[in-house]
Amino acid sequence: MRVLGVDPGLTRCGVGVVEGVAGRPLTMLGVGVVRTPADADLGHRLVAVEQGIEEWLDRHRPEFVAVERVFSQHNVRTVMGTAQASAVAMLCAARRGIPVALHTPSEVKAAVTGSGRADKAQVGAMVTRLLRLDAPPRPADAADALALAICHIWRAPAQNRLQQAVAQHTARAPRAPHPAPKGRTA
Repeated sequence: MRVLGVDPGLTRCGVGVVEGVAGRPLTMLGVGVVRTPADADLGHRLVAVEQGIEEWLDRHRPEFVAVERVFSQHNVRTVMGTAQASAVAMLCAARRGIPVALHTPSEVKAAVTGSGRADKAQVGAMVTRLLRLDAPPRPADAADALALAICHIWRAPAQNRLQQAVAQHTARAPRAPHPAPKGRTA
């Protein structure tokens, strides 16, 4: 499985590609950051993020895209930029028919470090160790993108089995007849 992880942001959008399967050593295929100038027009920044992500999709041809789920932050301006960059990443993937998975920051931290409350240094250290790198990727946005890809590779098989079980249960469950409307007379 080849996954492009995206840590969305308008100024720095972390991107990283990891290949492998759960239970086997993983391989980093690329890591970087799509940058936009903070003083540029919002529309131009979004186009730059789109172009950067499209380049990564062209170069690495991932089977899945894992994006950090945007959560409410104290700074509304920051969360808006993050949400906009996240939407661009999802749009780029959807345009190509690539499935997108959203993972919360605590879900990613727990998958990679064992603790949903791990700090950036702990995530970077575990990404370095899991991918057998010489040093943690910099900036932290790049390491976070790799962590997203790792999280997806490890969690996808279990999520797929759960979705299949729910679908099978739903298909086998008897359907209750719809009751006739009450209180209506002709």
